[in-house]
Amino acid sequence: MEEEPLAGRAFGEVYRVQGRSDLHTFLLDAVRASGGRVLYASDPHRAPVYLGVQLDSDERIGMLVYPFRVTRNSIKNRPDDEVRGQLRYGAEESWKREHPVGRDVAGVDVTMILGVDLADGVILGLDANIWDPLPMGISFYAKDAEIQQAKTSGWHVWEKVNRAGTKRSEPRSPTSLETVVAFTPDRLIDYARLERRATSLRLDPPLRYSAAVALADKTAVDELPRRHVLEEQFALTSEQILDIIGGRNRLSVAVRGGVAEYHLEHLLETSPDIAAIERLDVDAMHDFNVTLSDGRLMRVECKNASPKTSASGSFKVEVQKTRASKGDPASRFYPVDGFDVVAACLFSPTGRWEFRYGLTSRMARHKDFPDRLAPIQTITDDWAESLSALSE
Repeated sequence: MEEEPLAGRAFGEVYRVQGRSDLHTFLLDAVRASGGRVLYASDPHRAPVYLGVQLDSDERIGMLVYPFRVTRNSIKNRPDDEVRGQLRYGAEESWKREHPVGRDVAGVDVTMILGVDLADGVILGLDANIWDPLPMGISFYAKDAEIQQAKTSGWHVWEKVNRAGTKRSEPRSPTSLETVVAFTPDRLIDYARLERRATSLRLDPPLRYSAAVALADKTAVDELPRRHVLEEQFALTSEQILDIIGGRNRLSVAVRGGVAEYHLEHLLETSPDIAAIERLDVDAMHDFNVTLSDGRLMRVECKNASPKTSASGSFKVEVQKTRASKGDPASRFYPVDGFDVVAACLFSPTGRWEFRYGLTSRMARHKDFPDRLAPIQTITDDWAESLSALSE
């Protein structure tokens, strides 16, 4: 390890490396394959690798890349159908201390942690937000099937469980999940844009997953807005808007509700069992009218499940309004016939954008108002994993 400028700029630790010139060459070729021109490349015997890249549009991107080799060596007590990369820079004695990832304080350059599979020509993108500091000596794995899918499609996204280990007492991610993106060299610049966006917005793994899936279609990358309309209206950056939301509980709750509705709408739109979906943005109305392929019409209300489970370990969901009308305590509780289905988003307890669907006709009634739903509903085995699976 050396403390020295890289590309005339200080990025933290710079390591002397040997036998990695092939990775360096692969990255340069990937820049060209993804539509860029290399304006500058740092020494192949130093890590991380700094690349100055120019696009045909004259956009320029600075890439600070931590590349690690991915192999298929047989490992004792590990499955045979996986590939492996190991985070190795510096002497083993140095692995006992922290190795923070280099960042551009100006936010102009993007930092990427990449596993490079030279044999299949596939790159694994690790979440730089949760792999910082670099846990030197630690291995990362991916199933060979994931690599092959990325090789075929060019861009493949999945969630992977991460657990506590010998070097850390807690998982890297609070949800115990991380998002991995595997892609071919012609998508390197697309991945750099994803990482830059994820870093600047501090996306957690589930939101990173959604952002990465949205970019599976290469045309979507070119259509990404440079500045959102709300940033223009509020005269604030997206990060400042998110800080405002994060610092105000009621705003944060409202946004989480809107995000759950967004994921539900996307899920229903892509379901083969759904013929039509109408989003309702009307006070005192349910969220969606959904027509199933078999002709059934269902009025759907979207709610976030509680992060805490019941004493029995079951998920639960709050089904009531924020407040009651003056002089009418029953008005805070939903009428039994107000909608047909509650779609409970399980992100809070599980970290996954999954839903369970329950019929209001089978739900517990309020103890004082029998024509109203009880405010807390247990998500039992009667709740289905899809709308089409519900039956009276």
